Amino acid sequence: MSRRSLIPEREPARGAGHESARSRALRAARQALRVLAVELGTPADPGAPLFGTVQNRWLRTLPYVVAFAFAVSLLPSTINVLGNDYGMNGGLAGGLAIAQTVPLLLAVTRPLQAWWVIFAADVVAAPALLGTAGVAGRAWPWPPTAIVGYAVLMLALSLRERRRTLVAVWLTTGVAGFLSELLIPAHSISTWVLLFVLSGVMLLIGAALRERGDAQRKLLEQETISEAERARRTLLEERTRIARELHDVVAHHMSVITVQADSAPYRISGIPPEAQEEFGTIAATARESLAEMRRLLGVLRSEESERHGGPEKAPQPGIGQLPKLVEGTVRAGVPVELTLPEEPVALEPAVDLSAYRIVQEALANVVRHAPGAQTRVSVTTTADGSRLTVVVVNSAPPAPSEPLETTGTGHGLIGMRERVRLVDGSLDTGPLPDGGFRVAARLPLTATPSPSSPAPSASPKDSPSV
Repeated sequence: MSRRSLIPEREPARGAGHESARSRALRAARQALRVLAVELGTPADPGAPLFGTVQNRWLRTLPYVVAFAFAVSLLPSTINVLGNDYGMNGGLAGGLAIAQTVPLLLAVTRPLQAWWVIFAADVVAAPALLGTAGVAGRAWPWPPTAIVGYAVLMLALSLRERRRTLVAVWLTTGVAGFLSELLIPAHSISTWVLLFVLSGVMLLIGAALRERGDAQRKLLEQETISEAERARRTLLEERTRIARELHDVVAHHMSVITVQADSAPYRISGIPPEAQEEFGTIAATARESLAEMRRLLGVLRSEESERHGGPEKAPQPGIGQLPKLVEGTVRAGVPVELTLPEEPVALEPAVDLSAYRIVQEALANVVRHAPGAQTRVSVTTTADGSRLTVVVVNSAPPAPSEPLETTGTGHGLIGMRERVRLVDGSLDTGPLPDGGFRVAARLPLTATPSPSSPAPSASPKDSPSV
């Protein structure tokens, strides 16, 4: 077969290729129209009002006020423009005006449905204006009042609907205006480009406001999460420190009990076998209790404390060191009056340390938040001698003084409550009528650690009087 005879045989294949390309284009166009219809028919959060999640009540009612104001003002204006300026029949002008303005009231909760009604009314009004006597020399296809209402509706849409829906609305507006341009009467002023551009601008403004609001809300959520995380870390750090201190105090005494019980048969002669067995039981129980205590306190330790070498072994302070603590506070500019028991009080180390730490944190709060305020520290025992009462009261700061910190997270109070809880005590804190603050704790002279039980709430009758 010659080369020339092959040429005609290639034409059908080329035509088939063109036909396939046209088919793909038609399928793509149908798919695009299908997506457009879905976007225009699927509103986001139907029924939910604009600014419905805002805490401010006045801001929540603002969209209703704005929509009502525009609807009330545009309705008579539209009737006047259609009837007087364009010369439209009064009944038809009133019906179109209602269809173009009243749906603005629906824009607060269902802006996409409101757009459908107003857009249909504007499209119907365009050919209706062609039959009026005053259309020549005036705006067409969209009268000025229709442009104003449509722009307001675009802003409401942009604050609620998805981006693809907004693009679909904008393109539909442009296509309707472009098609109407083909029918524009002579000597009329075309407004389809104006509405197309103005709609895009209003959609961009609303989208920007929406993005800004979303960003602020996310930032507030992150700040709330961060604050909760800081509080959690502070609590864990305080528990870790308390765990170290309890380990130092309790482990020492349990070790002494174990050693004495184990060595008793060798140090004391003539012990009956029954007593030796009891000493062995005491030593085994002490070792088991020590191991269990270390296991429980290990739960309170953070990973960071373990990485830094475990519990501290330094001597811990008690109420005997309060005079030195008060001296340092006085040097910081806070006048403090200290009252201690006249007779020495035998305290368990855990209670002694907790009392010191509570006074330390309370004085630190006075220095930070009420510098220069008159402060009284009182450490006494109850009448029955079963509890230790620790009270720290400060007056309002002097007028010329400024607090070193104007805000606080309450982390110090968290630590106080955790310490009091671990020795089975009670804590009462709160402001005073004169602008001061009071911290009052009742601690048992014999500590009863209960790390898994909630702290008892302090009632007014349990709170020490000041």
